[in-house]
Amino acid sequence: MTSTLQPTTTTEAVKRPGRWLALGVLVLAVLLVAVDATVLGLATPYISEDLKPSGTQLLWIGDVYSFVIAGLLVSMGSLGDRIGRKRILLVGATAFGAISVLNAYATTPEMMIVARALLGVAGATLMPATLALIRNLFHDPRERSLAVGIWGATASAGTAVGPIVGGFLLEHFWWGSVFLINLPVMIVLVLVGSRLLPESRTANPGPWDLVSVVLSLLGMIGIVYAVKEAATHGFAWSTLAAGLLGAAALYGFVRRQLRLPAPLLDMRLFRNRGFSGAVLADLLTILGLSGLVFFLSQYLQLVQGRRPFEAGLAELPAAIGAVVAGLIAGRAARRFSVRVVVSGGLAAIGLALAALTVIGQSTGYPLLGAALLVVGVGAGLSFTVTADVILSSVPKEQAGSASAVSETAYELGAALGIAVLGSIVTGVYRGFTGPAGTPDAAHESLGGAVEAAEALPAHSAAAMLDVARTAFVDGLALAAGAGAAVLLAAAVAAWFLLRGQSLEGGPTKQP
Repeated sequence: MTSTLQPTTTTEAVKRPGRWLALGVLVLAVLLVAVDATVLGLATPYISEDLKPSGTQLLWIGDVYSFVIAGLLVSMGSLGDRIGRKRILLVGATAFGAISVLNAYATTPEMMIVARALLGVAGATLMPATLALIRNLFHDPRERSLAVGIWGATASAGTAVGPIVGGFLLEHFWWGSVFLINLPVMIVLVLVGSRLLPESRTANPGPWDLVSVVLSLLGMIGIVYAVKEAATHGFAWSTLAAGLLGAAALYGFVRRQLRLPAPLLDMRLFRNRGFSGAVLADLLTILGLSGLVFFLSQYLQLVQGRRPFEAGLAELPAAIGAVVAGLIAGRAARRFSVRVVVSGGLAAIGLALAALTVIGQSTGYPLLGAALLVVGVGAGLSFTVTADVILSSVPKEQAGSASAVSETAYELGAALGIAVLGSIVTGVYRGFTGPAGTPDAAHESLGGAVEAAEALPAHSAAAMLDVARTAFVDGLALAAGAGAAVLLAAAVAAWFLLRGQSLEGGPTKQP
């Protein structure tokens, strides 16, 4: 196999007619996933009230999607390289829409967890295919940077549209309606995409190795499950066994890829420092952010008493900042260098999270809104440029695998962030001491405490909710501090790993 780490050449810079219309279809798939990810946070209090999950089940509902998608992204990206990226995108979008209905009508916590896991299987087909098709549609580096910026801006716009539309639906319909908004987007994507998107696949890619697929899935799920359980319940032999099984499976996966003539993932991609640095930056960024993002909607609704629609509007500055920053990120990286933009973006997020360590029950919106705006700008700069770096590091024949690695870092970071930082919030929360007669369910989650308060006398209910909300906010502030430390460390790592990197794939002068 020839090396896959060659920069884009001028002979590739053939501009395909209709590429911008095709990009419009691709961003619909991004919108589909982004909206789904954001509405879950808003719906969590209602899911908690209706399905009555335990604290652990609530975390599983939040992160099982990421567990499954992280385990399957590389496999699905490689499958798209083999059978066609357009085909796998359209099939995945159809499945995503259908399984969203199952999420909407889940009647038990266990059913909801299974539905979220199945949604992860479908979601694993979408994101790698969209980035891979962008790599194949846009060969000119500057056009590709703009296309990636639009791709990232749409994802950010989805994070804005999701809470606002979801909040409106939650105020007028039952919580399952927030998942049904996926259906019209999916229908448009499939009908229009089948006509506009060009098919692309790798020539003579070799067989799709099912053993590698199983090893990748077992490895990712085993590792993330072990981290989650250790963070939530402490050390146990079963947790250690799961972690060792996951590590062994990943080790076997790597060794198998090095031996196979046509691997699912060419491990030589990681020899490129820019590629590896961009992947690591994405993983650490999402790890530091995800715990805060998962619990922010609960804070806005259950602590500050905002209605769902108002909570959605309150989160809007992050999306606005990310959209604007994503559209100018490529130009900024060419003017100031890749590492300045990525490291600066990560440092900005870290400082914004550090500001949230002083959060309280009555924290005013100016602090929250300003912090969210800075988080959005930093994320828009960082994610857009790292995605472009990853795409420009490989030829178009391996765009699916490279995109899958990028998305795996994102989803793995989300799963680990919810597991570790989310467990910090849950652990601090469970330690609160309520008044006499406080039900056990109140210690499972803040949503459980709000529901339990309805059965208590007014004085006892008010006292219990006050200490419960204080404990929740204390945990959230601690998680924000941990996230800030992770983001600032990621900024330092990116500064060194992305030295000499440019969006065109060649060296550039650094400051």
